[in-house]
Order: sequence, then C-alpha cells, then structure tokens
Amino acid sequence: MRSLPQVALANDDGSVVCEHCLLAETMFARLRGLLGRSGLAEGEGMLLRPASSIHTAFMRFAIDAVFVDKENRVVKVAPEIRPWRAAACRGARAVLELPAGEAERRGIRPGVSLTQVWRSDPASRRRSQAPPSPRATT
Repeated sequence: MRSLPQVALANDDGSVVCEHCLLAETMFARLRGLLGRSGLAEGEGMLLRPASSIHTAFMRFAIDAVFVDKENRVVKVAPEIRPWRAAACRGARAVLELPAGEAERRGIRPGVSLTQVWRSDPASRRRSQAPPSPRATT
C-alpha cells in the first residue's frame, strides 16, 4: 500500500492536536482506515474525508472519533469507541480518529475549529529526493 499524505492539525488557540495525522481521502484509504494496526501512539491520528460515520470492525484497539463539519468545526466527539462499534454524526463532513482519551487530553470539544498546520505528500517527497537530472554544458 502506498503512503498516505500527512498533516498536522491545530485548534483555535494554535496548539497542535494531532502532530502526525494521515489523510484518508480516497475510497480505498477510508475503507482500510486503521485496520491492521495494533494501535495509535500519542500524537498520531487519521482524518477520513469525506465521512460522517465510522466503524471499528476488525480493529484491535479503542479510538476517539472527532466529527467535523464543512468549516472544520468540531460538531461531536465520540470518546473511547471500542472494537466492533460504530459512530455517526449528521452534518459531519470528516472524522478525525485519535487514540482513546486523546481528544479530552488535547481539549477537543464541540465548537472548536481545526486547522491544517502543514502537509507532507509522499509523492512530492519522492520527487524531491530524486537525484537532479544531468544538464548539458556548453
């Protein structure tokens, strides 16, 4: 599986709430989600967009689900969703999955806006690491 783009997300006051957030923006990436992982470390997460619901079927660990609207404002936080459960939110356009308990530790609550601080695209990293092309000298 190819690498997913990664972003960092901050809240209204500028404090980072997810340092290493994978972007699942394709159907396959959203479908796979966190399957096959044994957990998420502090500061890790996955942003599924577009999405208004999630499930934890076949997962091995609990997560927090943060539902955001089209303006990236948090509309619902579903804490500590255990494996084999589901959560949804009417009006949500994306879901941020975090380690269980992380949303509370980071102060994520309804009404808070999330902002993308930086983005790292694996394809652009590969291009930037490629050796320069030889140039003809005159």
